[in-house]
Amino acid sequence: MDGRTVSVTLRTPGHDAELALGFLAGEGLIASRAQAGEVVTRSAACGDQPDTVDLALAPGVRMDWSRLERHFAATAACGLCGRAHLESLRAGLSPIPVTRRIEAEALAALPARLRDAQLVFSATGGLHAAALCDADLMPQVLREDVGRHNAVDKVAGWMLEAERYPAAGGVLWVSGRAGAEIVLKAARARIPVLAAVGAPSSLAIDLADAAGMTLIGFLRERRMNVYSGIDRVSA
Repeated sequence: MDGRTVSVTLRTPGHDAELALGFLAGEGLIASRAQAGEVVTRSAACGDQPDTVDLALAPGVRMDWSRLERHFAATAACGLCGRAHLESLRAGLSPIPVTRRIEAEALAALPARLRDAQLVFSATGGLHAAALCDADLMPQVLREDVGRHNAVDKVAGWMLEAERYPAAGGVLWVSGRAGAEIVLKAARARIPVLAAVGAPSSLAIDLADAAGMTLIGFLRERRMNVYSGIDRVSA
């Protein structure tokens, strides 16, 4: 944007426009698809060059570069290292109201329902996945990527393209652990429930509580731990 590089990331090719849009939304730089204009993806001419995504903001929308709290060199790590003020992250979160409860038994069965849709993971065992389910736990979209955060960004990008961002409810399921940045991305997308196969970090629990989200960890083998927002889970 503005001829400047916003992020460099290691990613699994595919759904690159969604990745770019979802990344911007997850960082709070855009709030709707209408705020972004044309997205152009360009494949590298050779193996030594990167693929690129050029994105223009919609007319009248300006990028406030001073809002960026870190230089973006995105990785598969937590993504929060180097941020200046973690307290500012909590301050920007608006609690999501509880409007519906989800049966614990149905949540426990969710990983098995999503397993068949993880085609690349089934073939390689090497990718993470993120899926958005509606309030009835019906899968709406699933994306895979070498990085958990990229998979979540691709889901958010799909939501933007479908004009479903921010969400009206539902569950975001992620493979691996629930890091703080994934909680932030879900909170900015107004997804009330985040369920992860692995453990959450203590900062993730803190941020989920501040956002009024339900945070579930160790969702596997028909069991789970609920770390915040248990009032959305019905036994």
